[in-house]
Amino acid sequence: MIEIDWTAAMLGFAIGTVMGIVFFAGLAIGIRRALRTKTPVGILTLSAALRLAAFLSIGWVVVSQGGPWAGLGYGVAFLVVRFVATTLARSEAATGDAP
Repeated sequence: MIEIDWTAAMLGFAIGTVMGIVFFAGLAIGIRRALRTKTPVGILTLSAALRLAAFLSIGWVVVSQGGPWAGLGYGVAFLVVRFVATTLARSEAATGDAP
């Protein structure tokens, strides 16, 4: 039977939740700034590069320090935050409350 390290998984989940929130907050900031400039591609490219580099770097540290269960928790947390963020974005767009 596979032995699950719940402490590592929950630590990875907690760090992944924070990083997911930071990732999508950075996305929102990047989109807002890109819409106000004449060169949105440069802003969006820089935003994506910084967000991905931070997300993958922290993920690397989580896996190297906490092991595979921490990495799994990290990934699952990002997917949960992504689901929540996209659900909220869709509901705001449907009601017309988006800025």
